[in-house]
This record gives sequence, C-alpha cells and structure tokens, in this order.
Amino acid sequence: MRVSSQGVTVVALLADPDAPTEIAQRMARTLPARLADKSGQGRRFDVEVVSEPFTSGTEDPPTLMRRIMDRGSAENWDIVVALTDLPLHSHGRRLVVNLSHKHGLALLSLPSLGGLRLQTRARRAVEEAVLGLTGPQTTGAEAPPGPIGEKETDDLRYVVSGPRGYLRVLVGMVRANRPWRLVPGLSKALAAALATGAVATVNSTVWSLAETLSVPRLVIATVGSVALMVGWLIIDAELWHRSAESSPEARQRARLYNASTVVTVGIGVLVCYVGLMVINWVWALFILNDQAFASVTRTPLHAEEYVTLSWFVASVATVGGALGSGLESDDAIRAAAYSKREQERRHTLQDDHGDQSSK
Repeated sequence: MRVSSQGVTVVALLADPDAPTEIAQRMARTLPARLADKSGQGRRFDVEVVSEPFTSGTEDPPTLMRRIMDRGSAENWDIVVALTDLPLHSHGRRLVVNLSHKHGLALLSLPSLGGLRLQTRARRAVEEAVLGLTGPQTTGAEAPPGPIGEKETDDLRYVVSGPRGYLRVLVGMVRANRPWRLVPGLSKALAAALATGAVATVNSTVWSLAETLSVPRLVIATVGSVALMVGWLIIDAELWHRSAESSPEARQRARLYNASTVVTVGIGVLVCYVGLMVINWVWALFILNDQAFASVTRTPLHAEEYVTLSWFVASVATVGGALGSGLESDDAIRAAAYSKREQERRHTLQDDHGDQSSK
C-alpha cells in the first residue's frame, strides 16, 4: 500500500453505476471521519467516489482485481475499494470481499451483504477493508473474521456458502434491482388494467362469477393472473438470461440472475395487483347499486361482496394489463434484469472508448 507524503490516505470508492454509486456517495459523507476515529493513529483520510462500469464484460474476480489495479495505478490513490452489484464467485463459493494488501485493493460484491440495512452493512464492510489494508499485513488464517463472511486463504477473501448464503445473495440482488422502480415503468400496462377493471366492475356476469367463487379459487385466480403477467413481461422484454458458457459457475450465475429477475418482476406485479384491488374496491363503492346487484346475484351488497368482487376484478384486470404491457418499451423494465444492466454498461463503456478515440 502506498502512503501519501502529506500524511493523508486517499481512498477511492470505484463504483459501478446506479445503486453502487449511490451507496458510495452516501457513505463518502461520513467515511473520512469514521476511518480517522477507528484508525486511532492520528491518520487522516480523503475519500473520492468514481462512478465507472468497471465490471463490464466480466465477472471473474481475478480479472476485476487486475482492472482495479490498473485503474488505481493511473491515479494518486493509496487505497481503492471497488463496489459492484454483481454476484461474484470464488472457487464455487459466493464472494463478499476480495482484498489485496500488497496493492491496497478491495473488491466488494454488494448482493452478498443481503438486502436489509444494505447501506450500513456496506459502510462497515468498506471500513473493515480500508482499516485492514492500512494495518499490518496478515495471512488469511490470522486475519480477523469480521462480520461479513467466512475467510479463505490465498489473497484474503470473505465468502458466504450454503443455502443461507444463496438466499442472502438472492435477496441482495433483488434489493439491487430496486423492484419499486418497475411500477411507474408499467404505466401502459396499468392503464390497460384499470380500463379492464372499470368495465368488469359494472358487468353483471362478473358479479355472478365473483359470488360463486370460493377463497381458494380466488387465490388460484390471483396466482394465475400474476404468473401470466410476470411471464409475459419476462418473455416480451427478453429478460431471461442464457449463459454462453457451460461452466458450473456460469450456470449458477444464470440461475441467480433469472431467480432475481422473477422475484423482482413478481414484486412489482404484486404491488400493481394490490393497487388495482384497492382502486376497484373504491370504484365499486361509488358505482354499484345494491338493488341491481341483488337482482342479479340474489345476494345483498355487503362489505364481503365488495371485497370479493374487487379481488376477482383485480385478477381479470391483471390479465388485461399483461396485454397492455406489450406496449411498454424495454427501457421501462430492463432495470429488473442483471443481464440487461450489464449490456447497458457494456454499451456505455464502448461509447466512452469511441468518444475518446475520436478526439
């Protein structure tokens, strides 16, 4: 590790675009003071945030470490901590942090930290990495275990393994996908679903069907309509990831990508479904006539009937929304898939290289 001649350790947070950059920018506000307090040696720290798609085209940790080393050698940085939202693997195990004490480098995979309290966990992982790189060099067996995972030797690596580790990474990937951003991106699908729901709510045939459906059948209708919507979105936007490699790690990565895409899109569609149910319920309160409803169904219009009708209509409207989702552009939902974001970063990197070569 290099030491600044002015007694100030310059720490660069090299972050992939989107969520990693946002996390790095937020932690950079308090990181210098926290590092100075924890170092206990009167050392000062300067923190810079650099947003670059440094993972574009590869997910191989050794290759990424070489990229980070090359990037750091061109700058006046003492330590480089790289943050990515890609799930990384080390010898078949999911990588959390990879440290190179010799070169003052650290590579942090954010999904391996899980989906809860991500900002706090990321900050603690970065603090631990920086303090470890500024301290005396230790071997993997002598290194303090820390809160971020199990240790491996060679270069110091922290990993997670087993079913809990897989679930932790999956939740972290869904968190990085930010499924709440999918809802406003489905404006045309929601418009189609609202129109379908408005018409279905005043349809006497729908009234009769809703009254004959039991709760298990309503649940089946919900699952079926949501699954149809999710499947159509994934197929129409080509979100399913197919790996060109046949290695076990590539297959495992593809499974993680696809699982996170299904869960992300599923959460977005479920949010839309609940919203449709509430809107349909409010619409039914204003529009339905008790006498007209009772004359068709032979059942008084009570609270239970409102809930049952709005529930069933939400399923019908979701199917209508699936048809409307075909009008959406890929830009509206590509953030729900890692492979799409990787393609976007690759194009961005190619465009940047093209601009530099033309100057």
